[in-house]
Amino acid sequence: MFNKGDEVSVLDEAVNGVVLFVKEDQVTIESTDGFTMTFFVNELIKVHNSSNLMNSIKSFNSGEINKEKEEPKPRSFVKERKEKREISVPEFDLHIEKLVPNKRGMSNYDILTLQTETAKRHLEFAIRNRIPKIVFIHGVGEGVLKAELDFLFGRYDTISFQDANYQKYGLGATEVYIKQNTKL
Repeated sequence: MFNKGDEVSVLDEAVNGVVLFVKEDQVTIESTDGFTMTFFVNELIKVHNSSNLMNSIKSFNSGEINKEKEEPKPRSFVKERKEKREISVPEFDLHIEKLVPNKRGMSNYDILTLQTETAKRHLEFAIRNRIPKIVFIHGVGEGVLKAELDFLFGRYDTISFQDANYQKYGLGATEVYIKQNTKL
């Protein structure tokens, strides 16, 4: 893709340079400022002179692109089988990006408080409405939110909780079961 002497530009930085050598998926360039830098192939783009632009357009094979468009691509999804009686379990994502449009200006304490209050509100709603099982997605991270949720869930006598299905959620979720036949 890249050859020695090609003029390149770095995609996410304002750096231009000339390719010195290519080793597997890494390209070493000399920047216009004289610095030697190494980037991955997917971080660079060739810079074409305007005189080379016509050559680039001529070498462009539109026949291949049209062929790709016409060929139907095989569908790549696996449909989950559910029993007719099975009801989907409510899932609540507690990642801060899902709760507020912009977290700028929020301290870690503010974020954690919002996440735990959201979990408490959803849990109490599920208890009131006799929903037997809910899942909280908290992510892995450093485990601070998970510890807070464990403490919150431990304060309720009517619920039990455990790590959610690893295949579906990984390590970042907790299933909460609400016991229905308790006398208040």
